[in-house]
Amino acid sequence: MARKRITITLKNELLKQLDEMVDGRLIRNRSHALEEVLAEALAKKPIKALILAGGKGVSFSSLVPESPKALLPVNGRPLLEHTLLKLKAAGISDIVISLGHGGQKIKDYFRNGSRWDLNISYLEQQTGKKGTAQPVKQAQSHFASTFLLLYGDVLADIDYNDLLDFHRSQTGLVCTMALTSVERVSMWGVARLVGSRIVEFEEKPKNPKTHSHLVNAGIYVAEPSLFRYIREDDLKLESGSLPRLAEEGKLGGYSFDGSWFDVSTVQTYERLVEFGKHQVMSF
Repeated sequence: MARKRITITLKNELLKQLDEMVDGRLIRNRSHALEEVLAEALAKKPIKALILAGGKGVSFSSLVPESPKALLPVNGRPLLEHTLLKLKAAGISDIVISLGHGGQKIKDYFRNGSRWDLNISYLEQQTGKKGTAQPVKQAQSHFASTFLLLYGDVLADIDYNDLLDFHRSQTGLVCTMALTSVERVSMWGVARLVGSRIVEFEEKPKNPKTHSHLVNAGIYVAEPSLFRYIREDDLKLESGSLPRLAEEGKLGGYSFDGSWFDVSTVQTYERLVEFGKHQVMSF
């Protein structure tokens, strides 16, 4: 394809962001980075989503056989199906699902996503690569631009497009974390937010350093530069990459007021099921 040399002037902060995109593989150099940014802006390249749906199977009810959390029934549908439908409603149809234990059951149910007019592909998590960090790192070749990162055992009434707009309106962010408010923070990662930046992040603290009640909702917008912050020995994003990003001022915080459920225990699952019986599911 023919190219023409041009000269432009950019703010130092924007130039720094371009340089952070360069990884020598997907993005070769500064000019290539700028070309990718312009192509995305002009063509309105669709946002892709990565969903982590690994983890051990659970049996939270005698009526439901052991299955991945993503397939737990909620108001007549698997938990993950609610998230996929919400992504579709937001115009996000290209989805990569990272699979672990019991992943074949997820594949058998969702297949290529055509039943929902979605394009679903799958990644098998490498043996021994547990946690949230390495499965994300493994997906690096699938994401060359801004993407959504979601945990498959979370349901939230959140506006994905508003989250994306918030992230894009900030400068210098590698990742933006969606934040919800809870009374007891010890079960989740707690964030201290100053303006639009998370300046301190603690994963499941027994004695939090902050009085904040804002916790990680398991929903993020990330730039491809996030992959460079994941070290080979990192197990969890929450105890490795995210605290490092917070220290560098590159982790944004987006607070939302919608309903949020982290299906990590039988108690939280039962609350979600009860909620689904009495509320119109908006997610």
